[in-house]
Amino acid sequence: MSVNLATMLREGTKQSHTMAENVGFVKCFLKGVVEKNSYRKLVANLYFVYSAMEEEMEKHQNHPVLSKVYFPELNRQQSLEKDLYFYYGANWRDQIKLSPAGETYVQRIREISNTRPELLVAHLYTRYLGDLSGGQILKKIAQNAMNLNSEGTAFYEFQDIPDEKAFKTNYRQAMDELPIDQETAEAIVDEANDAFGMNMKLFNELEGNLVKAIGVMLFNTLTRRRARGSTELATAE
Repeated sequence: MSVNLATMLREGTKQSHTMAENVGFVKCFLKGVVEKNSYRKLVANLYFVYSAMEEEMEKHQNHPVLSKVYFPELNRQQSLEKDLYFYYGANWRDQIKLSPAGETYVQRIREISNTRPELLVAHLYTRYLGDLSGGQILKKIAQNAMNLNSEGTAFYEFQDIPDEKAFKTNYRQAMDELPIDQETAEAIVDEANDAFGMNMKLFNELEGNLVKAIGVMLFNTLTRRRARGSTELATAE
C-alpha cells in the first residue's frame, strides 16, 4: 500500500513552515544579517543533528521503508566538518558542543530510530528537501554577510547531485511510493511538524547572541515584518 506522502507532508506542515520563517534569527538571516559566532554555533548543532540522522539511516539502509529514501549523496556530515574546520580551526571537535535544543533534537532522532524507524522519513524531509530548496540562496546570503569566499558554506553544496530540481522530484516520488499505510503517513506528518519545532528552538537559542551582536533596536526593526522567501527549512517546489 502507498499513500501520497509528499503531498501530505507539504500540506500538513504549511503552518510550521510559516512559523519557522517568522523566527527572529531566520528573518535576520534572510535580510542579510548573519553574525559569525551565532552562525558557527548553528553549524555545530547541525553537525550533531545530521551525524545522528545519517548514522541511523545507515543502520536502516535495508529497512523496507527507509531503504526507498536512502540516498547517501544527500549526506551533510562531511560538508559540515569542513565548515567547522573553517570556523573553529583544526581542533574544532574539542570546541563544539550540543546546545539544550540540539540535545533534544538528537535524542529524538535516536529514539525513533530504535522504536519506530519509519518516522525518520519526517526528519529527512524536513532537513534535506529544505537544504536543496533554499540552499543556494542561503549560501549567497551567508557569503555576502560574513565576507566569505569559497570556504565556510560547504553545507549548502551538494557535489554529488548535479540537478537538484530533478532530484527533488525523484525524492518526492519515492516518498509517494513508500510501502506505508495511512496511519503511518499521518504519524510521519506529525513527526515532521515536531521536527520543524525542534529546528525553531535551535534558532531561538541563537537570538540572544545575535541581539548582543547587532543591538536590540536593529533586531526589532529586522524582525518586525514577516520575511519572504525560502529558509533552510523550506520545502518549496
